[in-house]
Amino acid sequence: MKLNVFLKGAVAAGLLGLMGTGAALAQGCTETTFGAKTGQTYLEAETAAMANKDWNTAISKLNQLRNSQLNCYEESAVIRLSAYIKIEQGDRQGAIRDLLDAINKGYIPQDQMSQTYYNIAQIYLQDENIKSALEYMQKWQQSGGKPDRTQKWQLAVLYQRVDNYKEAVRWAEEVRRDDGAKFDQQLYDLLVFLYNESGQKAKLAEVLEVLVERKPEERKYWDAIAGNYFADNEQRKAFEVQKAMYLAGILKTEEEIMRIVNFYNQFNAPYYAAKVLEKEMNAGRVKQTVEKMSLLADFYQVAREHEKAIPVIRKAAEMGGGGPMYERLGASYSELQKWKETEDALQQALKLGGVKDRGTLWVRIGQSRFERGDRAGAKEAFRQAGNAGGRGWLDFMNSEEETKDALVCFEVQAAVLNLVNEDKICKKLQGLGDAQPEGCKTIAERLVVGREKFKATPQCRNAQPV
Repeated sequence: MKLNVFLKGAVAAGLLGLMGTGAALAQGCTETTFGAKTGQTYLEAETAAMANKDWNTAISKLNQLRNSQLNCYEESAVIRLSAYIKIEQGDRQGAIRDLLDAINKGYIPQDQMSQTYYNIAQIYLQDENIKSALEYMQKWQQSGGKPDRTQKWQLAVLYQRVDNYKEAVRWAEEVRRDDGAKFDQQLYDLLVFLYNESGQKAKLAEVLEVLVERKPEERKYWDAIAGNYFADNEQRKAFEVQKAMYLAGILKTEEEIMRIVNFYNQFNAPYYAAKVLEKEMNAGRVKQTVEKMSLLADFYQVAREHEKAIPVIRKAAEMGGGGPMYERLGASYSELQKWKETEDALQQALKLGGVKDRGTLWVRIGQSRFERGDRAGAKEAFRQAGNAGGRGWLDFMNSEEETKDALVCFEVQAAVLNLVNEDKICKKLQGLGDAQPEGCKTIAERLVVGREKFKATPQCRNAQPV
């Protein structure tokens, strides 16, 4: 509405510039003055219109003139005043007809033709007749019109409205050059649209950078930059823009924040994904649900932050995560080698149910007991597992125990063998008549004791006698 009022005033002013009793006419008209009677009537009409805004009186006087015999000079003045009145009354089509009539009859001097075309263009622009407005703006230029900053802006908008983006860009860039360091957001918004529509991505990026610097609080510019990166499949750059938006406080909804969280995870930064998610859940901008808590725990676990994951998993379990969440809690305790807590959590998981593989849980319980030195309890858990993992542990434990038994028996056997060798030496020395060491006096007794110990050692019951 404001634009139409402005254009209306501009057109009226333009028409006033073309009026006046001293205005020269085109070469076809040699008359240069009013007759006495017609001059008086015209003066009354002009005064009623321009000074008093008394449109009815002005129109009545013009009708009197039209019904009389007029020379070309008088008719030209009547047509122009008629156009002025119609502009003021909002009869834009009538004003255009008057101006075209004056042109066709040769009543517009050559030096005023350009301004007349411009006035017609402005009237069409008021009427939202974009195609005709542009046609007469072009005629205005062809007849010598030199666009100033305002007219260049009009040309940019008109060409944009008819989808001639090449010409629209040309005139918009002219306006920008004229503005220099001055910032006009409306102009920059138009440039964003034009560069985007015409595929001039480098220029678009440059303009958006200016807009973000000038108007960092305007989200639409950030979105446009990120959108361009997404369109070019430059996900990392799009993420950096989104991250900047988040840090600037522009992203506020749960959906927007979760997009940032998922970006961090996508680019192998699970710890930062966890920190953002936890912060926003604590702030209440992301709702705390079992699913969100589980996701937070995932991030911490992938980041090997098991200490941070445990309270999250515990809370998720308490919120109704059931057996699966207690299973995860047990697994996290296991990573930290907190074996008692591991078994407590896994037993709760078995109690609540819903776990996919109970056998795996029993293996973990068995391991926790083994690590605490409860070998009997561990074996019982591994037998409960009933799977390859449990059997592997049982084989290991049995092998470990067999190895330990063999080592005990070996030590007993070695001691007896040493006594046997010592007895042989003593007998050899006795046969040679040599003096015997003091130990030879007790060797027989010590050998008997050693063999009795061998027989009494349980770990040697299947061993070869010595």
